[in-house]
Amino acid sequence: MSEFFKAELKDRFLEYALDRNDYFQIHTLYDEFLRPHYSLEYVQRLVQEILNYDSTLLDVMGGNGMDMFMLASTPNTQDFLDEGGFMNLYVKEEEKWDTFLGHLSNTPKLTKDERKLLKKKTSTSKREKALLIGLVSALAISFLFTIISIFSEVFLRPEYVPADEFERKINQLKEQSILENQKLKNQLELTKQQLDSLKNLKD
Repeated sequence: MSEFFKAELKDRFLEYALDRNDYFQIHTLYDEFLRPHYSLEYVQRLVQEILNYDSTLLDVMGGNGMDMFMLASTPNTQDFLDEGGFMNLYVKEEEKWDTFLGHLSNTPKLTKDERKLLKKKTSTSKREKALLIGLVSALAISFLFTIISIFSEVFLRPEYVPADEFERKINQLKEQSILENQKLKNQLELTKQQLDSLKNLKD
């Protein structure tokens, strides 16, 4: 059942309660409005929705093993219907959605040039990120190989190494490490220049 017909049914329930000057069973609403296409449980759900919106719109009494067995109107029932009832609430909600969708459709779209510029900026940013990741990976791998080389030279050789030979090897590794670091610094400087040129192109 659509929200429109649900709103209309709720208003009819309230109008029926107003026409009665006494309490009536909830089963009566089922007999009057929804038999045989819907169940009594559906009537109870609609009445519960009415009470969830405003518990003062109906006076409810339990009984016969049911939480909602007898119903009656209240002083607020007439006022609510005079203000338009649930149908008025439904119309207001629909108008709100129409206004919202109208605002969405009026949102200005990007021009062809703006889309191109946005795409260019995105691709440039991705290129910069890829270069940076590549540089950091190269630095990490080079550093790792240097450490492994030092450990293998110093600790993994079981034979006796004379002190002067050991010192020579250490100096050699130091020089190798200095050369590697200089090489990486040069690579870093080159990558920075590439990033700067990309930024200048983007601007």
